Amino acid sequence: MTEELILNLAQNALTTTAMMAAPMLIGALVIGLMVSVMQAVTQINEATLTFIPKMVIVAIIFLIAAPWMLDVMGEFTRGLFSNMTQYVRN
Repeated sequence: MTEELILNLAQNALTTTAMMAAPMLIGALVIGLMVSVMQAVTQINEATLTFIPKMVIVAIIFLIAAPWMLDVMGEFTRGLFSNMTQYVRN
């Protein structure tokens, strides 16, 4: 295996991971910002207030995006297995 091949595989793995995590992270970010704005407006300084809405939105987004995430993960895995002989030869 050449260095270029290893770097390419690592880049593809990180890109796939980022694609799968992005919807949940963006949802948590948006909800966190909304709760923070509401806390600033109402002057409620409770640090634990943001956890429940974030957990709920991440769970909802996970349930909605799970089929897409499985497709992305399956496509990446199929690509790895289909090119296994090429990886071993180089």
